[in-house]
Amino acid sequence: MEKLREALIKADYTVDGVLEVLGPLAYAALARSESVPALRATAGGSPVESLVRLFLLQQAVDRKAVEAALPVAEAVAAGLVAVDGEQVRAAIDIRPYGDDDGHDWYLVSDLSGGLHAQGQGHPVREDHVLGVGGASTTLAQLTIRDQFGSALDVGTGGGVQALHLSTHVERVVGSDRNPRALKLARLTQQLSGVGPFDLREGSLFEPVEGERFDLVVSNPPFVISPDNGAQGGRFVYRDSGLPADEVCRRLVSNAHRHLAEDGWCQVLANWLHVDGVDWRERVAEWVRDTGCDAWVVQREAQDPAEYVELWLRDSGEYGTPDYPQRYDAWLDYFEQNRVSAIGFGWITLHNAGAESPLMRLEEISHPVEQPLGPHIPSWFARHDFLRGTDDEELMRRKLAVAPDVRWEQVARPTYEGGSGWGSDSSRLSQQEGFMRSADIDPVGAAVVGASDGETPLGEILDAVGERYGIDGRSLRTGAVEAIRGLVEDGYLFPVA
Repeated sequence: MEKLREALIKADYTVDGVLEVLGPLAYAALARSESVPALRATAGGSPVESLVRLFLLQQAVDRKAVEAALPVAEAVAAGLVAVDGEQVRAAIDIRPYGDDDGHDWYLVSDLSGGLHAQGQGHPVREDHVLGVGGASTTLAQLTIRDQFGSALDVGTGGGVQALHLSTHVERVVGSDRNPRALKLARLTQQLSGVGPFDLREGSLFEPVEGERFDLVVSNPPFVISPDNGAQGGRFVYRDSGLPADEVCRRLVSNAHRHLAEDGWCQVLANWLHVDGVDWRERVAEWVRDTGCDAWVVQREAQDPAEYVELWLRDSGEYGTPDYPQRYDAWLDYFEQNRVSAIGFGWITLHNAGAESPLMRLEEISHPVEQPLGPHIPSWFARHDFLRGTDDEELMRRKLAVAPDVRWEQVARPTYEGGSGWGSDSSRLSQQEGFMRSADIDPVGAAVVGASDGETPLGEILDAVGERYGIDGRSLRTGAVEAIRGLVEDGYLFPVA
């Protein structure tokens, strides 16, 4: 396999090499599963062009052209390609993949079912192994990248999360109930030249019973579908075989049993919005008894029709003869279960050993700055600080404004009492990470502006109270919850 990896790199079949040969237009089109611009850009027959056509565009390529880029006999023996006379076709999808640190990896998956290449798409098999997509990219950007001794990737698929974990974890374990996924994950590891993954077959935590890890990550088969039943679902990568959002509930509610002390769990999930029930109430039950600090973020809520269309397209079923019937049956399922929307987001657990675990569920639908992984531990650290600091102690602490925070004022013209401008609104906004913004009144803005990391909070409140003619004791009492909220959301942070 090392010989094949060397050949791929020598042919410049890398993230940078593919981008260079395709150009931004064709590269972006290919990300949308549109292949015509890429076909136009790869007509020259160079080694990298031949490999792009072979693996990314699923085209039959002349054997001599492939042999100029890849040892064909070894590729056939490894199950990467198949030879038909003088033509070579890809047996699996091998695409260059990397991270911000410049690693040249190769992610192995099954051939795409949604590629629009001369009107053809490769059929999706029941044990289809998905390549990198929006969900897997989201989880990779969300994952904490501290150095850890051990990590578990539940539902590893083709191994994309395991690749990222290999850069900062000593021992990486990947589990999946799909034997084909484990086979392709092994190819991902070998072609990428990273240390071996400990790959185990089984559902959820069954393969690691009794073991604990410093980090658990999972992009599970969370799709909520009528196909989830006794037969285990139509597609292993998508359907868990469990009803509704049960797979996510089981995963999250049992993760604490496999977390080491101070361990983390980060999961992508779908959950139902049921008529008459706040989604927070349902998901809170998943994390309430874990004993871990829990942070649940809903990123979006799709209406049932939009959700069905997304996943029928994903499985390559859009436009097929039974598309209308499948669409209709899916909507029937949601209607029968009183589903008004389907939420998507992430859940983070921290096994901090707190007597009174934190639980926060919120919606963050505005754009955020990726990667978010570096911001996750600080969020929990701020909440841990507040949990251990009573109001009296908080007044003695020194707080500072986060470097990325900006104070924004919007004014409108006014002619009351003379010409000029009158303040219309005042907001704090973050330029990094979660990019939050919040309204703030002049008194609050004065307090935040004076938080220099050197003056105790109580003294700042006394000075601001005197400036605005407010009794210092009253201001301390009235402002404490607002100050705690500003610390929670990262506008202010405690100085040691």
